[in-house]
Amino acid sequence: MIIERAMNDALRSNCYLVADAPGGAAVVIDAGPPVEPLIAAAERYGLSPTHILLTHNHGDHVGGVATLVRRWPQAKVLIHPLEHDLVASASGTIEAGEQLSAGALSVSPLHTPGHTRGMLSFLVEHEGSTAVFTGDTLFRDSVGGVRAPGHDTYQALKDSIMGTLMELAPDTVIYPGHSEPTTVAREWEQNPFIRLWRGLDREGSERCLALGEPATLILYARDYDDGYKAWVRWPDGRDDIVPGSRVERVG
Repeated sequence: MIIERAMNDALRSNCYLVADAPGGAAVVIDAGPPVEPLIAAAERYGLSPTHILLTHNHGDHVGGVATLVRRWPQAKVLIHPLEHDLVASASGTIEAGEQLSAGALSVSPLHTPGHTRGMLSFLVEHEGSTAVFTGDTLFRDSVGGVRAPGHDTYQALKDSIMGTLMELAPDTVIYPGHSEPTTVAREWEQNPFIRLWRGLDREGSERCLALGEPATLILYARDYDDGYKAWVRWPDGRDDIVPGSRVERVG
């Protein structure tokens, strides 16, 4: 399996070209700018992608769709039905339970809501190798926030990670929507959010202000951008995942 990545240096957002072989079949997963490196890679390998698969509708993941469509007008642009109307260039929908074949690639969409309600991860299998493209659900050592536009809930995000992504084979390679790749096995053992969900580490109890409101700081951990991501608990018992920059630690 060929996997080529283009990353936005400022946002550390990723888009990917995935193919079964040089001159074979290919798809693009996410289309945040810059997409020109993916076009160059496709030309180098002699590829013409048949599909542009979008994990969700945020601009850092869809801003280059129009450029890709101009280059490959035959490519179908697919996103979850809940987010189809939010991306002008989307030509169709795809959701969990469907399966897409591109040459020897088998692509299975997984519904992994949390960061957005229609968030998809894409499980790609090819000749014994498996990769999952997780959008903004799961990162190396971190997880997606649930305060972005169109977000779902903390529980939805937790269920997506623990009930879907962590159920994949341990050697599955994770290609996230931001920063560097990892594996299911690594995140199972080292991701601080997953370790807490597994009961391996102790929850924090520090008082804080989150989004300007009193809360308890359960976890304050490094995020993909070298900032921080915070798991907080509100006085009514609800949990939330918020940017660390929106948390004031008051002791």
